Amino acid sequence: MRLSKKNSAVLALGVVALLLSGCSAPATEPKPETTTAVSEDAATVEDAISDASFADNVLTLPEYTVTITDTKKIAVGQPGNEYGEKPVIAFWYEVTNTSDDAIDPTTAWIGTFTAIQDNDPNAVNELNVASLPDAQFLDSQLQDIKNGGTVANAVAYELDDETTPVELVASNDLGMTEIGRATFTLQ
Repeated sequence: MRLSKKNSAVLALGVVALLLSGCSAPATEPKPETTTAVSEDAATVEDAISDASFADNVLTLPEYTVTITDTKKIAVGQPGNEYGEKPVIAFWYEVTNTSDDAIDPTTAWIGTFTAIQDNDPNAVNELNVASLPDAQFLDSQLQDIKNGGTVANAVAYELDDETTPVELVASNDLGMTEIGRATFTLQ
């Protein structure tokens, strides 16, 4: 297929226009953020930490409250630990949403608690999460909680031994800043 002189001229002008469009003036530099905004963010984080507490099995954060309602050691093969290879410590709890943010009971727990069994003289022994210890929560464990609403759930951790107490450590920033801790003896 041959191009006529007129089509060749239009094509050439198009190529030149494309090349020239790449030669536009440089964009203006974005303005740097002020340090005031950073200071306000830091103050907000400090306020959130000071508004948090963990005492008497109740974790209180600005966004939600977690209340531990029951704790139980479950042997291998027993209801709640039918499929496990180690005994577990199970916690039953309720989460109350005190904000407009979306939260579910599992995320609230996993995002704030770490279980530790201090039976290693050289390292911190964080326990692994086990299977859900209570089948009644299969459908509700990831349910969004409305502002002011409360949803119950349970969680279990694999024990490394059946005598060393378990410390439950609460934090509101994925373990970076401890809010408090509670010790649970194994019965």
